[in-house]
Amino acid sequence: MKALSLSVGVLWGALMLMVGLVNLAVPSYGMDFLRLMSSIYPGADTTATLGRVLLGALYGFVDGAICGLVLGFLYDAFSHERTVLPK
Repeated sequence: MKALSLSVGVLWGALMLMVGLVNLAVPSYGMDFLRLMSSIYPGADTTATLGRVLLGALYGFVDGAICGLVLGFLYDAFSHERTVLPK
């Protein structure tokens, strides 16, 4: 579960970072995505500053890690074989 949690956290945080950095260079890139994320992550609004991009990446990492942990827990809970008790 730890590996899945960290993997999803790094992946989502990197996605947030990349979209934010490209948006700094090309302001029209990813605006709809960034507007949606700013409605979820407080403080990570669409203001094109490096601080906001890094804050969004941090939110993405934490959110992704939590989602990865929940996914790992659910997978672990449902993946065990069920044994039938002998009569």
